[in-house]
Amino acid sequence: MMKNMISVVVITYNQEKTISRTLDSILMQQCHVPFEIVIGEDCSTDNTRAICQRYAEQHPDIIRLICNEQNKGIVDNYYDCLLACRGTYIADCAGDDFWTDPQKLEKEVCVMEAHDNVTMVITNWQYFDEQRQKSIPSQQHHHAPITPGRDMLKPIITQYNMSVFHLCTALYRADVFRNAYEEDTFLFRNKGFCSEDIQVAFSMALHGDIAYLPDITLNYSLAQNSVSNTIDDVKQFRFVRKMTDLIQYLASKHHIDISDFLPGRIFALGMHAFRAHQPELYQETLACEKD
Repeated sequence: MMKNMISVVVITYNQEKTISRTLDSILMQQCHVPFEIVIGEDCSTDNTRAICQRYAEQHPDIIRLICNEQNKGIVDNYYDCLLACRGTYIADCAGDDFWTDPQKLEKEVCVMEAHDNVTMVITNWQYFDEQRQKSIPSQQHHHAPITPGRDMLKPIITQYNMSVFHLCTALYRADVFRNAYEEDTFLFRNKGFCSEDIQVAFSMALHGDIAYLPDITLNYSLAQNSVSNTIDDVKQFRFVRKMTDLIQYLASKHHIDISDFLPGRIFALGMHAFRAHQPELYQETLACEKD
């Protein structure tokens, strides 16, 4: 680990239309702390890898390109990149999203340097409609400048309307991530958990305080048919089920009462099972309700 350096992780797959925009938004950062960009290119079948290679050649002192020999999927690609980071702090930006504030990293690292107890800094963000090429305000997020992490644990795992955080706005401590990863690798690598960001945010809140800046620093791309926003009810059922399993795992391990939250998840599973016209999914919903 290199003292006082930021590692920015970019994982990408088949994003030839947006990856340059993402990398440019990171390269424009004006920060008193040096930063590296760690790109995890996951065997794209389009021109994404060639674009990343060109950027790596143009910025050899900043960009480290990791070209996977076979497709790992989002979760493994992401965590492998996190483990490869050399910085004291870690940020990330997905290959279809982009930062909008050239002072993003500077503002966040200044908070980190001023508060040893803060493990993660998050900011406000907005949507970006790819079809119309237009930013759209997100729900206004109101948090205290610094919140005790333990008060954030339940909001982080339940994520009502994505109102708590967006990890692509965050800066967090690399050593806290590594310690959490070593303590519970299953949490991060279990293929039954369809997430990579909740685990990180939860670990940060478990071991320190969360700081918030009201500045909008991220445009979050609205894709037509993403994993978490799919029109396929079978796929949506699987996504909700895996997320529910993750939430139940964390709640059980850390003694968090989510009894007021689970009925809504069970209803969502039943709704997708009904729309998919697959009786076995409905039976799975009933089994989940009994667990």
